[in-house]
Order: sequence, then structure tokens, then C-alpha cells
Amino acid sequence: MKLRHLLAASTSALLLGACGAADRSYESSPSMAPPAPEMAEKMDSAIYTEESASGGEAAPEAPGAVQYIAYAHAIGLRIPVKAIEPTMQAHIDACNTAGPAVCVVTNSWLNAYSEDEASASLNLRATPVWIETFLGGIEAEAEAVKGEVTNRQTTAEDLTVSIIDTDARLKAQETLRGRLQQLLESRPGELKDVLETERELARVNGEIDSLKSSLAALRLRVDMSQLSVSYETKRNPVSQGALTPLGDAFGGFFYNLSSAIAAVITAFAVGLPWLMLIGALLWIWLRLIWPRIRRKKPPVA
Repeated sequence: MKLRHLLAASTSALLLGACGAADRSYESSPSMAPPAPEMAEKMDSAIYTEESASGGEAAPEAPGAVQYIAYAHAIGLRIPVKAIEPTMQAHIDACNTAGPAVCVVTNSWLNAYSEDEASASLNLRATPVWIETFLGGIEAEAEAVKGEVTNRQTTAEDLTVSIIDTDARLKAQETLRGRLQQLLESRPGELKDVLETERELARVNGEIDSLKSSLAALRLRVDMSQLSVSYETKRNPVSQGALTPLGDAFGGFFYNLSSAIAAVITAFAVGLPWLMLIGALLWIWLRLIWPRIRRKKPPVA
């Protein structure tokens, strides 16, 4: 079982090397490839010293740590109803013209409730330079269609730890994959040991693919920020829509009146039997029971 012990020791040492690399990751470069220490040929188990795991001398520290910040922007526009769709379509065209490497539309929708009321939303992902240019001219664009900017919001999320940790784990798994491939080539051994090494190699390959996907998604959030634009209707005080509630009130006058009368009649019909029962009980009490009670009382001295 010499190969199995060697494989276990190699895996543990590489994971320890990855943890050490993560602690030293806040340097000028986000990538941190773990060192590749030599395995002794005539030892039953591989023992890595601190010098071999760190690759000898430590790299000089950079003046400042690298930071990975993901930004998300949100802006609201209140513009006339007839300008909502053309304005949103102009924003979509500008994003598509920039190309998928600069701007990508992720979601858009438009709801028209009436001739005087509508709402829309646009979500996209773009480079910080493109978003900065877009936000710089949005106020002038809103004023050109007699609208206004109602709100602005910018949020930031620090992904530095996640990116550095994922990158360190990826480098450690890639180094481990190289060691496993070297074991398969240089140490054939017994069939069960070979199969065990191949299973471990397949697991490491799957872990590498997963880490690469996670790292790519994190870097995409940093390289391309999110932008959400909402469009709402700016009402005209003398428009037909502004008089709609008054028209609805007059139109439903007779319906509301008939509904109220019907409610009163229904309440009277439901309460009439109870009123009759209460009146009968009260008559019995006053005519039959109460006079007898008074006659039984002793005269007052």
C-alpha cells in the first residue's frame, strides 16, 4: 500500500500549501500558484517542510493589497408616457451597439396600463466606463423629453476574499492534478492502486472545472457592473387620465346607491326575526312575570 500512503500524503501537503498561499495572497497579483516540492523516491510517505511548501523565500510584499469590487447601479426616470418605449429602446440600442464585450442586456419589460399610464424596466451588465458615460448623460436625456430623474443608487460588494480564496484552491487542485498524473506515469503499481489514483484524478478534474466556473463568474461581476433602469409615467394634470377617478365616481353613482340600499334591506331582513323574538320575551316579562314578583314582596314597615 505504498502508493496509497504516498497519494494521501501528497494530497494533504498540497492542501496545506494552498492554505498557506491563501494567507499570503494579498499581494500585487491575485494569482498564487503553489510551489511544486519534489517527492522523495525512497520514502514511504512524503513530508513537506515549510520551506518546500512556500517555495523557499517569501515574495516581497506589495505596497497595497489588490481589491475586487463589484458595483451595482440603479436609476429611476419619470417621463411622459409616450416617451417611455422610445427612451428604453434607445438605451437597448446603445447597449447592443457597444457589443457583448462591453454591454449585454439581461432583462427588459414594458407594461401599458392605459393611454396615460405605463411602466418599464431595463437590466443590463456593462463595463464601468460604459456605465459611467451612460449615467453622465441620463439627466440631459430625461430633460430633453420633459422628464426627470427620480432616484439614483450605487452599491458595492467586496469580492476580494472570495476571488483570492477560489484562485488559491484552483492552483492547489491544478498542482495536485499534476502530481496524480505523474504518479500514474511513473508508478504503475497494482491495479487497485492505479484505479484509486484514476478516481482521485477524476474528482480533482471535476473540482478544477467547478472552481474555474466560480472564478469566472466572480471576475465577470467585477469586470462588468450591473445597471437597472426603471421608467414610470409622468402624469399631465389636464390629461384624460387625471379625470378618470372623477368619471368613475359619477359613472358608478347609481350602482353604489343601489348597493347601499340593498345592504340596508338585507340587514333589516336579517335582524327583523331577532327583533320580534326580543319583543315577545320583553312582553312576557312585563305582563306575566314581573307583576307576580312584585306581589310576592313583603310590605315595607
